[in-house]
Amino acid sequence: MVVDLFLSERLRQVLQMVIEDYILSAEPVGSRTIAGKSNLHLSPASIRSIMSELEALGLLYQPHISAGRIPTEKGFRFYVDSILNVHELSDQEQHELRSCYSIHEMEGADLFRETSRILSSSSHCLGIVWAPRMSSAVLQHTEFVKFRKHLILAILVSTTGLVYHRIIEMEEDFSQSELDHLSDYLNSFLAGLTLFQVREKLVEQMRVEKGAYDWLLEQALTLGEKAFSSIDETDVFIEGKTNILHEPEFRTLPKMVDLFKAFEEKATMVRLLDKFMDPKGVQIAIGSESQVQEMETCSLVTSTYGCGGRVWGALGVIGPRRMNYSKIIPLVDYSAKVLTEILERQYRLQ
Repeated sequence: MVVDLFLSERLRQVLQMVIEDYILSAEPVGSRTIAGKSNLHLSPASIRSIMSELEALGLLYQPHISAGRIPTEKGFRFYVDSILNVHELSDQEQHELRSCYSIHEMEGADLFRETSRILSSSSHCLGIVWAPRMSSAVLQHTEFVKFRKHLILAILVSTTGLVYHRIIEMEEDFSQSELDHLSDYLNSFLAGLTLFQVREKLVEQMRVEKGAYDWLLEQALTLGEKAFSSIDETDVFIEGKTNILHEPEFRTLPKMVDLFKAFEEKATMVRLLDKFMDPKGVQIAIGSESQVQEMETCSLVTSTYGCGGRVWGALGVIGPRRMNYSKIIPLVDYSAKVLTEILERQYRLQ
């Protein structure tokens, strides 16, 4: 959502004070509160008049006649885009975040899980990390293990440490030594490619070498084609769900149940990933902008991470719409940079 409005300086100041007071209190903000805190030298009656203007513009609303005002989704969007000044994390905050990783070296799923935990504990909201999709992961090696007659366990290991398993059914009944030979052959020309490139390479090899290789190599390519077909999965790591319970917006049982249901549905979380895989830094979805009905009372701040100049996945923080954006935005931005640095370092060491 883009809110294209021109507000006078006085309207902007009142809107900013209402939103920032609401972020702290989670309660409707009255004109007397603003008059007492501001240096505008305006009476409560004048503040009420300005609030009425902001309400007419769709930036605030009044839950009932005697209450103060609450920011609307449109009001939060204008605040984030046009009012909020975001500063980088302090040196101390950066040091504390980095030190969470330096306690012990992690990779793969452990690294992504720890990142989501750090985001959660630092934001007091919910931390989320979308691991790289298997189709975009770079293959380190593949291994085939005899499961039982005509069934083979394919183990695909990416350079990020993620492991993918698949059971394959074959007409032939291979011995383990034959499977070892097949995996050695495939690793000789597939290692270092993304799994998407692997699929293309296998199709190319089968076309170019058709009729020119022996039976065992034919089986290797067939086995590889089955192992690498239709791989487009991603893991989602979420930490800090209990943090949500402390927010007044989610204390009613139906809202809490709906929200937790959305978090548990992997397909819903993966759909969110598709919306935020743009490499252009931090992105913010406020309320209905996420297009997930159960999350309309939430905001989501995300950024992408990667390695070798490529985007691998995304991370972020989910919290109430009145989350502390001035704190969350630089936290997410810096966390993405740190995770990228760690992956770059691990990749160089391989």
